[in-house]
Amino acid sequence: MSMKIVAYLALLMSMTSTTTPPTTTLAFAPTLTSPLISATTRRGQFYLKQTKIRSNNSSNHRYSKIEMTKVPNGDEDSDESNNSAIQQQQTVVTMDTQPQVYPQRWVQLLYLSLLALLSDWICFSVAASPSTFEAAYPGHSAASLIDIFLFTNVASCFLVTDTVARFGLEKSIKGAATLMAVGCALRSGLGFVSPVVDALGLPEASALTAATSSNLVPYEFVLAGTIFVGAAQPFFQCTPPMLSATWFAADERATSTAVALNFNQIGIATAFLVGGGMATTVDGLGQYFGVITVMCALVTAGTLVQFQNRPPTPPSSSEIEKLVSGEEEPPFWESVKILFATPGFTRPLAAFICSISITNIVGAFIDEVMERGGVTDQFSIDLAGAGFEFAILLGGIIIGGYVDRTKQYKSVTLACLLSTIFLVIPLGLTDHFIGNEPFLLVLALLGLGMSAGPVQPINAELAVDVSYPSDETAVESVQQIGGNLVSALLVPVAEMLAKEDYEIFRSVKLLDSDVRGDVVLLVGIAVITYVYFSSFDAPLRRTIADCGDDGTCEAPQLNREGLPLGRLIVEEESKVGGNKVEDKVTAEQEEKLKRLIK
Repeated sequence: MSMKIVAYLALLMSMTSTTTPPTTTLAFAPTLTSPLISATTRRGQFYLKQTKIRSNNSSNHRYSKIEMTKVPNGDEDSDESNNSAIQQQQTVVTMDTQPQVYPQRWVQLLYLSLLALLSDWICFSVAASPSTFEAAYPGHSAASLIDIFLFTNVASCFLVTDTVARFGLEKSIKGAATLMAVGCALRSGLGFVSPVVDALGLPEASALTAATSSNLVPYEFVLAGTIFVGAAQPFFQCTPPMLSATWFAADERATSTAVALNFNQIGIATAFLVGGGMATTVDGLGQYFGVITVMCALVTAGTLVQFQNRPPTPPSSSEIEKLVSGEEEPPFWESVKILFATPGFTRPLAAFICSISITNIVGAFIDEVMERGGVTDQFSIDLAGAGFEFAILLGGIIIGGYVDRTKQYKSVTLACLLSTIFLVIPLGLTDHFIGNEPFLLVLALLGLGMSAGPVQPINAELAVDVSYPSDETAVESVQQIGGNLVSALLVPVAEMLAKEDYEIFRSVKLLDSDVRGDVVLLVGIAVITYVYFSSFDAPLRRTIADCGDDGTCEAPQLNREGLPLGRLIVEEESKVGGNKVEDKVTAEQEEKLKRLIK
């Protein structure tokens, strides 16, 4: 927090207490005998302590220091045990704490990204070899298994926010990882024995390997395991913005969110590359499920050992402010109402839904897209699909890094949407004069991944920014629910329109072309989203709280005039000889401080 708020606290406290010695610890509790009260936030329960300290510059000037420390498990009613517990904590968050980042943040990001990768690998594990799955389980289709997974995913999204609020990020991620590992074990049975034996180089165990890998579990076990993984996945999809806010600096958040959110695309690519090579026979399918189980067990074990809840010191001023102000997040459904009432929230939501819908539909019909463009070899199709997924991740990292440095959410999103409009068209366009051009088709596919994919993490961060200090997990849950539901509704529509061809420029020989109906649908979605998003003009509340960390306070894209008193500040600063008023306390901050003092 900046010194302007510290000074304001000193003013308020000087009006409420005039006889207290300068070094006396005051209580926010009803009595002055205990220096501590309990404050509950979505990060957990904390102790809050306020101390008056004499300034070195003046014998009469005092300022207030607010310390907030995590409550450990145990008896919270005893003042003596509370004080001893406080002394055991390694961190004290105060109003003048400087933000700090730790190397552990990369470990956190690694595990959340790997868990997201595994969850989508499992979801689409049979997409590359549907005929093998249907031969192994007659009467059941790969498509229906994926549908069950996705519907379970949507249902679980409604539970993520309240679960994380109750148990914390660490316990929630570890619990979801364990649930996913159990689901994999149900799907593979003893199929994991084969890859383990091969990795250890034990030829004498070949008989056991052959017996276990060739016997698939009953379909009911596969179904139950799929539901388990589907229920776990939203904990990896909806928490990246919270992980970024909790662990990463203000100029790293968009990049970290892009990595964690888009790493699931690598899982889809892995499903096509590995599944297409292994699951060509029923026995291969069993071994393939076993490989997934082994990989999931290894990542889960690492998560249980190394994944942590939060760093000793918050990484940004906005996180320090949220901890000190004691923000208590409402239940999920109340958060949804608050979010939709927040100015500017629906536009990043629309951009997120547009991006996830386009990438999901293109990924779902990648075979038809490539075959129509002249790419018929299955391995080449799998490579093109994997390249599309990798392009989504790469674009998110590169463009997300630019947004981290500049905070140009709006202009970057509009540029990505515009590029998406033009790059979608070649996927379903056949020029009668030129004919098929596989090379141009693949280039357009990769370009689409790099332009449409980054819209998701950028607008996940933008939605968190404009709704600050709302719960990051609630924000992302709303976006994931909206994106997955709209995608589910659009897939059958796109499948129907893919059978329709529309001829354009019929009278111009060089331009006479056919365009597929599903491409017309995607272009229409992107155009509508572009027009709607172009009116975005909400203040970046979290970036404003953090602007002192990275020196972006004067950037016009922060829209400070949209905040209470903000327009007056901008007008004052723009006058000839006007005063800098960056030490003003906004009405929102004033209200928080008054509640804190009480």
